[in-house]
Amino acid sequence: MTIEIIKAILLGIVEGITEWLPISSTGHMILVEEFIQLNMSEAFKEMFFVVIQLGAILAVALLYFNKLNPFSSTKTEQEKINTFNIWFKVLIGVIPAGVIGVVFGDWLNDNLYNYQTVAITLILYGVLFIIIENRNRSKVSKIVDFDTLSFKTAFLIGCFQVLSLVPGTSRSGATILGGIILGTSRSIAAEFSFFLSIPVMFGASLLKIVKFGFNFTNTEFIVLVTGMLTAFLVSIIAIQFLLKYIKNHDFKVFGWYRIVLGAIVLLYFGFK
Repeated sequence: MTIEIIKAILLGIVEGITEWLPISSTGHMILVEEFIQLNMSEAFKEMFFVVIQLGAILAVALLYFNKLNPFSSTKTEQEKINTFNIWFKVLIGVIPAGVIGVVFGDWLNDNLYNYQTVAITLILYGVLFIIIENRNRSKVSKIVDFDTLSFKTAFLIGCFQVLSLVPGTSRSGATILGGIILGTSRSIAAEFSFFLSIPVMFGASLLKIVKFGFNFTNTEFIVLVTGMLTAFLVSIIAIQFLLKYIKNHDFKVFGWYRIVLGAIVLLYFGFK
């Protein structure tokens, strides 16, 4: 069991970092799985790689608990209304990916979950990050807080999240890129991306757990909890790093990183 716990910790570290940075958790997992394979059933592994993300989501819930809590006794009535408005915008934003995911999710996973698709999307969105950041270099963001983020813009950012259903795109990458294109500041684009992940990942995790069933063996339960806890702790660090980083830097470094990773995926699996 010890070796499986160590594997879960390593996978949790990768998940905790790559879930929030716009560099594609799928792109990294497809490489990591080549070297770190859980000695578990295929059904468990399928569930594990989705539910482990729940640990990462709980990090957002903790870090933004006060901001996302409309019932806080420390908030004024107007602040409570503003918090409810954030949630309404989040719910509107998750509609596009929710609908498309339910209808086409299985088809996308069955037909596009391969190293070629992952490598192409890594490189493509890496190039787009660089192009868009260069184009926006001298532009002033029109949307700098959630009060100026309209419901229409929230929905359109949600449409960009649909792109993340294609493996290798990166959910945070797609929504942050979409937010920047639509005129949001990097910090608002990043935070709204975090908030959009909450209902999406909770829903996906619940479906996977129900599909797998609740009859975990002791080893399966410990491995799952270890992976989630690791992802939770690492996510706190990753989120705080990203928010601090984007105050003085753009996303081009992530674009170059994606291009290099995409090339590595192509070369590794192409010559395997």
